[in-house]
Amino acid sequence: MSTWLSVSLAVGGGLLLLWLLALAALALARPRGNLLTEAVRLLPDLLRLVPRLARDRTLPRGVRIRLWLLLAYLAMPLDLVPDFIPVLGHADDAIVAAAVLRSVVRHAGTDALTRHWPGTDDGLTAVRRLAGLPTTTAR
Repeated sequence: MSTWLSVSLAVGGGLLLLWLLALAALALARPRGNLLTEAVRLLPDLLRLVPRLARDRTLPRGVRIRLWLLLAYLAMPLDLVPDFIPVLGHADDAIVAAAVLRSVVRHAGTDALTRHWPGTDDGLTAVRRLAGLPTTTAR
């Protein structure tokens, strides 16, 4: 077997392994029960929330970088998980957004989330559940 073919197969196998690991990580990070449905329903409001948070200079730089990376991921024309894969295929954007949101809230606090939330109070309650926070809040 030629060196070029060996290298190509090794790179292809490594990329396949990384993709499978990403699928496993998404499956583990997905919100349980009806939270996944809520995450998909809230995606338009989350897409307005993320840039608002990313532009907030009071948030730590690492949090803002995570948010800009999330926006780049959401803007990619190709999905990490093709739509024909059950459950994860149609929900990968919502799962990634929910995971980043959990991290952002952990590092930035709930005040930033409440201050920048563009949706309804019911939507904010659902986002708080997605982020693993208590759902009682005064807005």
